[in-house]
Amino acid sequence: MMSSSGNIRLAAALLLVVVTAAGSAAVCSAQLRRNYYAGVCPNVESIVRAAVAGKVKQTFTTVGATVRLFFHDCFVEGCDASVIVASTANNTAEKDHPNNLSLAGDGFDAVIRAKAAVDAVPQCRNKVSCADILAMATRDAIALAGGPSYAVELGRLDGLRSTASSVNGKLPAPFFNLDQLTAVFALNGLSQADMIALSAGHTVGLAHCGTFSGRISGPSSDPTMNPSYAAQLRSQCPANVDPRVAVFMDPATPVAFDNQYFKNLQGGKGLLASDQVLYSDPRSRPTVDAWARNSVAFNRAS
Repeated sequence: MMSSSGNIRLAAALLLVVVTAAGSAAVCSAQLRRNYYAGVCPNVESIVRAAVAGKVKQTFTTVGATVRLFFHDCFVEGCDASVIVASTANNTAEKDHPNNLSLAGDGFDAVIRAKAAVDAVPQCRNKVSCADILAMATRDAIALAGGPSYAVELGRLDGLRSTASSVNGKLPAPFFNLDQLTAVFALNGLSQADMIALSAGHTVGLAHCGTFSGRISGPSSDPTMNPSYAAQLRSQCPANVDPRVAVFMDPATPVAFDNQYFKNLQGGKGLLASDQVLYSDPRSRPTVDAWARNSVAFNRAS
């Protein structure tokens, strides 16, 4: 990996492209621009796209896994691919923090395959950062799932520093309420509307049963959840289920990147408490309603 000076002033601009193709904040101290690799690896985008398409064709869960990997990378130390760095005997890296242990291997594999494909071209070898490859791979995965396509500005530098401690307090938890969600996104310069747009990344991907089990059974079961949906989840995640079991986050269109996420919330079918609160809280409900009605407005949100 190349050296880095990652600064997350904001993942939003980069992470917002995950949902909207828009972004205006500076994410790295490096100057990002289109065609950054024109002189050293002019076909890099087509190389990455082909590698990601092959991986998605093999395993469609790659889409959600890559989106989530990008999110976790950007919200900790900036979009510098430091989440991919492996731990050593003397250092526990970001990827081994408890909040990152559920990141699916398909996301990492998509980046590794794309990096290998790029480096297989002699002209490109060791010229393209993993951080840029992750950003491009996320864009391509979203497009392959029917989501918006957008231009990616390039020139990110890879982070050589990766510590588990740097993850503390940086990522939203599945039980967060609206104020907590708004606060953690605000730390990264993002508005409440940005947070709602980015939460719709949950229109693809999987979640382990343990992240929502308290909502579907026992005295703490959540009355905001649709009863039939809760029953469906209880059948998929019975008591004492293997902690590795996961379910689709979107029960309606699980392999499509679309605005169904917001329609699910209207029907009480948000999987995580941090999803459903966007509709149950009257402060955020109007935004959910607007994007549930209009997919074009959602894709253009900024």
